[in-house]
Amino acid sequence: MRLGINLGYWGAGMDGDNLAVAQEADRLGYEVCWAAEAYGSDAPTVLSWVAAQTESIDVGSAILQIPARQPAMTAMTAATLDSLSGGRFRLGLGVSGPQVSEGWYGVKFDKPLARTREYVEIVRKAMTRERLTYEGEHWTLPLPGGPGKPIKLTVHPERERIPLYIAAIGPKNLEQTGEIADGALLIFPSADHLEDTAIRYIRAGREKAGKTMDGFDVCPTVPLAVGDDVRALADTFRPYTALYVGGMGSRKQNFYNQLAQRMGYEKEAAEIQDKYLSGDKTGAAAAVPHELIDSTTLLGTVDRIADRMRAYAAAGVTTLTLAPAGFTLDERLTALRAGTEALERAGLA
Repeated sequence: MRLGINLGYWGAGMDGDNLAVAQEADRLGYEVCWAAEAYGSDAPTVLSWVAAQTESIDVGSAILQIPARQPAMTAMTAATLDSLSGGRFRLGLGVSGPQVSEGWYGVKFDKPLARTREYVEIVRKAMTRERLTYEGEHWTLPLPGGPGKPIKLTVHPERERIPLYIAAIGPKNLEQTGEIADGALLIFPSADHLEDTAIRYIRAGREKAGKTMDGFDVCPTVPLAVGDDVRALADTFRPYTALYVGGMGSRKQNFYNQLAQRMGYEKEAAEIQDKYLSGDKTGAAAAVPHELIDSTTLLGTVDRIADRMRAYAAAGVTTLTLAPAGFTLDERLTALRAGTEALERAGLA
């Protein structure tokens, strides 16, 4: 099992430290450094900044939002980043959510699976540097009846095939991801539930495409905090978990809330959402079960974290992306180094 890091959103208050974290991860031999985007910082700018000041670590978008860009633009961005980084770019895509898609980008959040499939097909075709033509439900290239003509990408990516990941939570999206992508970006992964909540759907998609799980990258993001008091460490993640389970999306369309329900927390997920949407964020955080936090993070001593890493590897994780927690740069770097030490103690390095 390999290790990655996730810098999260630029502008979240730790910007001055993020480059140092990425550089230390590069020195320690981490495989990939991911950056996110929502409606603040964009991922490509952050990744180009990191790639220019690191040597061997891959840089990846987790995610580039599908409603934010036309697929040909995403192919241009991916090819450019791969070229500038010396073949170190990984393209992560996702549909975002209805509130961001429609409220920020003005793009209707409908038929997300079909849109994703067409988007991936266009991106991949564009990056082959063939002349781009496409006829689908959501995109037609060139537009019929006008002056447009088939054009081919002029930038040469460093690699013939840039790894393509999709952020997936729901069963149908996971299955399609297994079918059309090279990897899956997962969130709130519990090693005990990973087979039932994710892997079996990905495997079904692979089988549908006539493929096995060999070579497919199962890549969940897991917060990491080191210390002796596991409950105290877990409590620091209560607001984070409450935000996603309670407030990331509408009452009817919150994919993270639905995931918590599939993990057996139906009553608790409803309570967290009720309190969060009513404005009681403190109450929502207090309602998050300790077990939910503990099972979806890496908390405690290095030996305890090593045990959890073994469980993730046994569950099918191939790249474990860590989000090292801490209020200072030294705390985040300590967590990062503990991740490497834990992987070695687990016998997975």
